[in-house]
Amino acid sequence: MNSARPTSAAQEPSTAMRYFALACDYDGTLADAGVVSPTTLAALQRLKASGRKPILVTGRQLDDLMRVFPGHAVFDRIVADNGAVLYSPASRDTKILGEPPPPAFLEALTLRGVPFSVGQVIVGTFEPYDVPVHELIKEMGLELQVIYNKGSVMILPSGLNKSTGLAAALAELSLSEHNTVGVGDGENDHALLAFCELGVAVYDAIPTLRERADFTTTRPSSRGVEELIDMLLLNDLADFQPRREHRQIVLGKRSGSDGDVSIESYGASLVIAGPSGSGKTTVVRSLIERLVENDYQVSLVDPEGDYDQLDKFVTLGSPSHAPEISEIFQILENPKSNVSVNLLGISLADRPVYFSSLFPKLQELRSRAGRPHWIVIDEAHHLIPKTWDPAAGSLPEKLSETILVTVQVDSVLPAALKSMSGIIAVGPSPETTILQFSESIGVPSPVRAALPHEKGQVFLWRTDEAGGPVPVQIAPPSDETRRHKRKYAGGELPPERSFYFKGPEGKLNLRAQNLNTFIQLAEGVDDDTWLHHLRQHDYSDWMRENIKDKDLVAEVAELENQPAASAEESRAQVIEAINKRYTAPE
Repeated sequence: MNSARPTSAAQEPSTAMRYFALACDYDGTLADAGVVSPTTLAALQRLKASGRKPILVTGRQLDDLMRVFPGHAVFDRIVADNGAVLYSPASRDTKILGEPPPPAFLEALTLRGVPFSVGQVIVGTFEPYDVPVHELIKEMGLELQVIYNKGSVMILPSGLNKSTGLAAALAELSLSEHNTVGVGDGENDHALLAFCELGVAVYDAIPTLRERADFTTTRPSSRGVEELIDMLLLNDLADFQPRREHRQIVLGKRSGSDGDVSIESYGASLVIAGPSGSGKTTVVRSLIERLVENDYQVSLVDPEGDYDQLDKFVTLGSPSHAPEISEIFQILENPKSNVSVNLLGISLADRPVYFSSLFPKLQELRSRAGRPHWIVIDEAHHLIPKTWDPAAGSLPEKLSETILVTVQVDSVLPAALKSMSGIIAVGPSPETTILQFSESIGVPSPVRAALPHEKGQVFLWRTDEAGGPVPVQIAPPSDETRRHKRKYAGGELPPERSFYFKGPEGKLNLRAQNLNTFIQLAEGVDDDTWLHHLRQHDYSDWMRENIKDKDLVAEVAELENQPAASAEESRAQVIEAINKRYTAPE
């Protein structure tokens, strides 16, 4: 059991907060014998003054709570009836989150001699009257649940508890459970603590809650809450990390063993690097999928439209339309929404400028709400290039919870690389990729010889850990990488990945940066130029390396192997092969 260390005084929080909400139980936690002391109320007021949101989550009925606690307006939201009622003290609006108890059930309780109270949803009694309550629920075929708390018995609609009520409160405040600390003391607080990023038990909580909490205060009940608030204000609970396994993001299995290799959901930043076609996209998709599965909000900057079909993402931007920054943040205001920013509608030269406008605003949202929890920057060598001075001004001193994806590590701004806590090297020469990274950040490379390369294997090197890179078999995403066709139909491939019609004597230099342009140029070039590239298998080679559509490559390669085909005939067949697989951009 991890116990908290007491603090002597509260200090101002750091500018980069992690926890923006504190969800407190009432009886036995915030209140002693039903009463909140002046010192506890003052601690809540200090918490609120820091910009954080105090939320009360209680099994008490709302009217009863307001009667016994006149200072309830300190809370931004109150979740009463053990998760069934949501109240805003500022607006005095009440939302009922569940169905009230059936009158027939209440009549039956009275006939059985069960003493009870009724809230707007909850029915409360106490042990040993839980026995006839269970019998009645079964006899009447009702979809009700019984929840216990230190001898109290609460009857609620199935599925409602403190966590569901807190989720509704956080949604109204545009906050995430991953930026929330929960504290409690009794049986009905298990759901609350499990839901929050960090779950805290006061010193005199029941043993099972203390065992499952991330840590326990050194003081009992309300004094424990005061202690917790002081630590929040002192350093945002930096000394304590969630210890539950689901707060770790599984990257895959360590090669040659059954052990998982994970990264921290908070505090880590990674480079994912390797040559084109080496499998970086699969690694990125795998990590993103696991982040989203755990309700971490992700903002993905996608210069080449590789990720338009990600599940649970809203994609903004297209080959013909630049994404509006204001639209991006409308999506991100909902903590449950993830956004992919497609930059195909912005020219290659203008993308760093667009990114320099977008990224500071993402950091502003993080300072206000702690989200997006992760920022993924694909093609980082284009968006944060080594030679681009303005990038330094638009980047914070420390990049946290950020993934930089690149084909060339040493082409990325060194200041950004130095913020990374490690690298995932992908492809056939991981030792070279790791060496580039180590030289860029001024740290000796841990690799002294070539690393073995196996299909599906990457190497993870954490710069703050002893030892060399760890070989990892990536856990593949559930929907394997699918290249989005719009990218190749109407987007803009970089110069080094474009096709060039040069002709037999090299007199031309016509660039096709996508398949639409390829078709247009193919229809206009002379027959000698067309046949020159056809007979050298240039078309299928380009498509194999850059379009990565196996079926298209196979069909075009077959056409290239027909030496008797005329320029007119072969040209028409290659264009037809492209057109039947790819459509024009929107």
